[in-house]
Amino acid sequence: MFIDNTWLDIALRGVILSAAATIWIVMLIRINGLRSLSKMTNFDFVMTIALGSLLAGAAQASDWQGFGQAMVAMLGLFIVQYGTARLRKASDTVEAAMQNAPVFLMRDGQFLEDALRATRVARSDLVAKLREANVLDLKQVRAVVLETTGDVSVLHGDVLDEILVENVKRI
Repeated sequence: MFIDNTWLDIALRGVILSAAATIWIVMLIRINGLRSLSKMTNFDFVMTIALGSLLAGAAQASDWQGFGQAMVAMLGLFIVQYGTARLRKASDTVEAAMQNAPVFLMRDGQFLEDALRATRVARSDLVAKLREANVLDLKQVRAVVLETTGDVSVLHGDVLDEILVENVKRI
């Protein structure tokens, strides 16, 4: 692609290809929408990781063919994400097949030991998440949920609207 493999050539190639690939990703996000890099589902998380890997591959490409292949693969990821989002929205069966259910780790101030064991979440990690959420009294914890993305949501206060936990699984 460039003239030789001197350190200057390699550095310039890395900078130029990184910039071009980053601009390409930004354009794809603008077309596909902000949802593109959300972490709302496990599929979104995989998409973000794969996109980063493809960006690194594009930045290290030694020829136009390798660079182009990485750019087309990025486009393919966005197309697949768009299509799967449409399918999930249209069909509960597809939604159930693609998405794990969130799981209660705590409910009404009580640790759910079976759920902690089944999800392989250490009690000490859960306590750290409670501290992060500024929980001062376990009796105030209405629910702790391991979300489908692996995030932990801590719901605490005086009242919990059940709509917030209607699809959460109890183990």
